[in-house]
Amino acid sequence: MFTIEHEFDSTLVTLVDEGSPHLREDVVINAFDDCVTLEQWEPTTDRMMRVTLSLSQLRDLAAALDLPEGAYQLTRAPQGE
Repeated sequence: MFTIEHEFDSTLVTLVDEGSPHLREDVVINAFDDCVTLEQWEPTTDRMMRVTLSLSQLRDLAAALDLPEGAYQLTRAPQGE
């Protein structure tokens, strides 16, 4: 399950783990104009953990989800193609 909320300066997506009995904490994804943050509560350290991705890293991650093992570099197609 997930929720989507549109805030003033970002879009907030919350992923709720509804799976097996060993459920993980919710993952909160905040999409800003220049970056995306992922946050998840870590109960063993009693802290909120945060990862910040640039838009370039996010684009690479999206592409990587559909590719086989290997090393890749994405390039933009020239305008008009």
